[in-house]
Amino acid sequence: MDDIQVVESKPLLVDRELPGLREAVQQLAIKEHDVETPFGRLHCTMRGVPKGERPVLLTFHDIGLNHKTCWDSLFQHEDMVEILQHFAVCHVDALGQHEGANTFSTGYEYPSMDELSETLPLVLKHFGLKSVIGLGMGAGAFMLTRFALDYPKMVEGLLLININPCAEGWMDWAAHKISGLTHALPDLVISHLFGKEEIHHNQDMVAKYRHHVMKDMNQFNLQLFIKAYESRRDLEIERPVPGSNVRTLKCPCLLVVGDSSPAVDAVVECNTKLDPTKATLLKMADCGGMPQIDQPGKLTEAFKYFIQGMGYMPSASMTRLVRSRTASGSSVTSFEGSRSRSHTHEGNRSRSHTNEGPRSRSHTADQQRGHAPAPDAAPAVDQGMLKAPEVSC
Repeated sequence: MDDIQVVESKPLLVDRELPGLREAVQQLAIKEHDVETPFGRLHCTMRGVPKGERPVLLTFHDIGLNHKTCWDSLFQHEDMVEILQHFAVCHVDALGQHEGANTFSTGYEYPSMDELSETLPLVLKHFGLKSVIGLGMGAGAFMLTRFALDYPKMVEGLLLININPCAEGWMDWAAHKISGLTHALPDLVISHLFGKEEIHHNQDMVAKYRHHVMKDMNQFNLQLFIKAYESRRDLEIERPVPGSNVRTLKCPCLLVVGDSSPAVDAVVECNTKLDPTKATLLKMADCGGMPQIDQPGKLTEAFKYFIQGMGYMPSASMTRLVRSRTASGSSVTSFEGSRSRSHTHEGNRSRSHTNEGPRSRSHTADQQRGHAPAPDAAPAVDQGMLKAPEVSC
């Protein structure tokens, strides 16, 4: 197995308030690895060097994308520089979805989503990692959630974009089968990634990703990955109640969705099935199906808050999200409550968050436009969401 080592050739933008970080980030080594699995070699890209007991940021992309087209806009954003100083990053490409992937042989049986999630412990073993903070979108978010449910000790936190915890219903299945007969593969991917309004009004971006699917992705391999995602099983998670022993995520979760994304309903439903003391719902205003592309700065800021809530990066600089609350009306709906900041790996790590006290994390777009809360306001919990009934898929 060969490791290919390169150095970041495209410089990242660095804020003037972070002197000296540009040079450090440019020197972060990037190594490409092929991890052996029962289903073939899994292409992974490690950026930076894991730091002791600290988790690595592990990403997984959506259908029709690879780790570059899904995550580069976020990880090359200037506000991510500070995070990259604290965490190494492991990008995982689904089997056969990376750049230059060879076509699977005829008769190759692509693994199910459950089987794909079982390859992630092999990734951690390959790199000698004990735990990760997962970042996933769409199919990648589903896979990381399955991984966290099956291996809770390996996952310290999850950022989930456009997560759909449900199996595809028979009506959806029938609709996809019919559309598959009349639409080309790129059209199916585009309708999954972008909402109708976004497809109509943001034609340049849509054309860019359509071209990517047609020219850069292995069409045969992509069809297999899409089929695996469409055949996924329900995650069967339930919101815990006192005295119950239900299947749910044990780690802190940040659920993210753009307000015009086709995944809005699925993400909101997923939030109703999670522990309200551990789950945060970030619904981004004026944002489409790919918030890491549309608003990488705001997403990075929210991710910093999320990481701080886990006890990491206590002195990280925070400005953008505060400005966005008053300027753009992006909504942050949080059900964190008094989440414990205790952590086993780094002892009594400082939990300071710029002396804000109980930071306000909860406000919806409709309620808060033009009415930004004071920085030290108490959390406002959307009681309607908190009491939302379980929805069966």
